[in-house]
Amino acid sequence: MPKSGSGSGSILRVGGWKIRIRVDSSDWVFVSPTHYKIGICSDTTNVCVAMEPDLLKSSLFHADQRLCSAEILPPSQVRARIEVAVLNFLKNLTASNPAISNLPLISRKYDNSGLRHGLLSDVSSVFLSHSVFTRSLMRANDAKAFVRVWMVMAMCFRILVQGKLATQRELFYKLLCDAPEYFRSQRQVNRAVQDVVALLRCTRHSLGIMASSRGAVIGRMVLEEPGEQIVDCSMIGHAGYAITGDLCTLSKLVLHSDARYIIIIEKDAIFQRLAEDHFFNQIPCILITSKGYPDIATRFLLHRISQTFPDMTILALMDWNPAGLAILCTYKFGSITTGLESYRYACNVKWLGLRADDLQIIPQQVMMQLKPHEIKTAKSLMSSKLLQERYQAELSLMVERGHRAEIEALYCHGFDFLGKYIAKKIVQADYI
Repeated sequence: MPKSGSGSGSILRVGGWKIRIRVDSSDWVFVSPTHYKIGICSDTTNVCVAMEPDLLKSSLFHADQRLCSAEILPPSQVRARIEVAVLNFLKNLTASNPAISNLPLISRKYDNSGLRHGLLSDVSSVFLSHSVFTRSLMRANDAKAFVRVWMVMAMCFRILVQGKLATQRELFYKLLCDAPEYFRSQRQVNRAVQDVVALLRCTRHSLGIMASSRGAVIGRMVLEEPGEQIVDCSMIGHAGYAITGDLCTLSKLVLHSDARYIIIIEKDAIFQRLAEDHFFNQIPCILITSKGYPDIATRFLLHRISQTFPDMTILALMDWNPAGLAILCTYKFGSITTGLESYRYACNVKWLGLRADDLQIIPQQVMMQLKPHEIKTAKSLMSSKLLQERYQAELSLMVERGHRAEIEALYCHGFDFLGKYIAKKIVQADYI
């Protein structure tokens, strides 16, 4: 740890912290840029952390009083926040009445969420408020989750020190090797990562965790990669341009386009069909897909395109089922699970199809019955604060009829019908 100063005191720097040590006093006083005051007793047996009262009520770190968000921070500041969390833990562990402190995390539950409407735009996004839940080592059903948070945080600290990035999948295999008794599934790692985000209030990418992208884009757009080749997305293969999971690289792309629409495609097969037909030359558009549920990288690029070209209309082509609507809502509003970051990726997406009005051109025999898990998804969506009235009506009709329709059902009219269907709806502005 670098040290400077002489005489009665010296200064140490830990991450983004400036720490003044008074040797001739009974304690050492730390002052952070974010108004934390930390004292360490001179015998080094006790670590004392005191925060401003209003900060202590909410969490370890300062946040907007109306809603919570995860900040984009440089590695030094993230490391400093991890160090503060460690000091806070040691304070309680080495106190006169030792205790293992709980971890205060922003709650990622429905009752702590809301929908924020943009003041200067039509974009709305999910947000989380200040309600906190705790991870505790002292609760039998929570002890392993408590340990997982610390292990993931330690792994992130290591990644940041090395100046690297890792995917959540890579984290899983490393943690599986290091601590198989705590990490048995990818889901456990994903949840622990979100716990760390909720504790430190910084984005997943700030932690050194790179999105595992499945996304692709094709159509009337040219990408200039920093120091790399220029990619014309209208001249590449049917699989499209693979979207990298490195958000820093995506943020540096220089974008050029004469498109009027961005069309989000739920399924890769539909994406490739439209790419093969060069649909983007019939209707000047950009096609983008994440091949199912949207990943952060695809949402990030979509948001970047929408910010660069604010006059482009964003449309979504999904199956007529609860999952399709859930995917659309994630692009449009974000999700409660990633509620601390949702506003960074939310876009004003309009529902192109499939919708109830389209069922008249779909033969009854190709309609499929809703499965129990789909009905559960529908009920969850209907109880949420996200759906506008017309979306609620569509969802209620799905449940009432007990059927779903897939985009591929349009092939009953021929393989070239899909493009005609989309073009007609766009020309008629038939979207909600």
